[in-house]
Amino acid sequence: MAAQLQKTENELADARELVLVDDPEMAAEAAREVEQLETTVAALEARLKPALLPHDPLDDRNAIIEIRAGTGGDEAALFAADLYRMYTRFIERAGWRRETISHSEGALGGVKEAIFKVSGDGAFGAMRWESGVHRVQRVPATETQGRIHTSAATVAVLPEAEEVDVRIEDKDLRIDVFRSSGPGGQSVNTTDSAVRITHLPSGLVVSQQDQKSQLQNKLKAMEVLRARLLDLRVSEQEAERSKLRKSQVGTGDRSAKIRTYNYPQSRITDHRIGFTTHDLSGVMDGHLEPIIEALKLADVEEQLGA
Repeated sequence: MAAQLQKTENELADARELVLVDDPEMAAEAAREVEQLETTVAALEARLKPALLPHDPLDDRNAIIEIRAGTGGDEAALFAADLYRMYTRFIERAGWRRETISHSEGALGGVKEAIFKVSGDGAFGAMRWESGVHRVQRVPATETQGRIHTSAATVAVLPEAEEVDVRIEDKDLRIDVFRSSGPGGQSVNTTDSAVRITHLPSGLVVSQQDQKSQLQNKLKAMEVLRARLLDLRVSEQEAERSKLRKSQVGTGDRSAKIRTYNYPQSRITDHRIGFTTHDLSGVMDGHLEPIIEALKLADVEEQLGA
């Protein structure tokens, strides 16, 4: 690609010289060629920029995604369900595999909380930009006056952690068992199969009850706990990095509002980079590539400009 860029830049230089010739017809043709070549050069430069930075090994990891309904009651849970479907379709189109860790339904078919693992090459690298608060503006199905409501859901995307990444001592854990209260097989409400793990040094708490046995729930809870601990470390590093280069993209602040989905105007705006698209239906159907590519490029440009 570098050779192609060099060749195109040479062609552009030649075309710019032809613009200056006395022949009006030839100059006009050269001007059109200059415009086309400038577009090609810009596209090649954008594709080459990521290669100028050291590769982040975390980008190759699987991802653990957590979606939670935020402010807005039932409408927030419905929006969380929409985000869940959006990511599910994006994951399917990418050819990755999705594995449910826990799923808590809300009223009217909404989602209170959904945690799942995405397995595939580059899953975390693509999905990491989705962490933050997603806001929706629309008329809820339950609204009788036609008024637009604003609701929110939070998304956390964590790199799957390996045991070598995060060392967890048994003495740092408090493990409580309790009776499951939702789906999980015939043992629900008859045995103490649900597990709650508290990591005492960090205060992180993970509860798991969707699996059929206490052991399965403990293994899933430990998987989420390791991912959250690794994410905590990564977030602290990103926050420190953002202080140095005033980053708007790779920030460690996961409570920031990152995106607004405006249904009346069929508009989605990513506030970190000012990116706007009016293909709301396409994005909600899992076509996230334009937003993700724009965020990746903005992050690369910030790092190169730091």
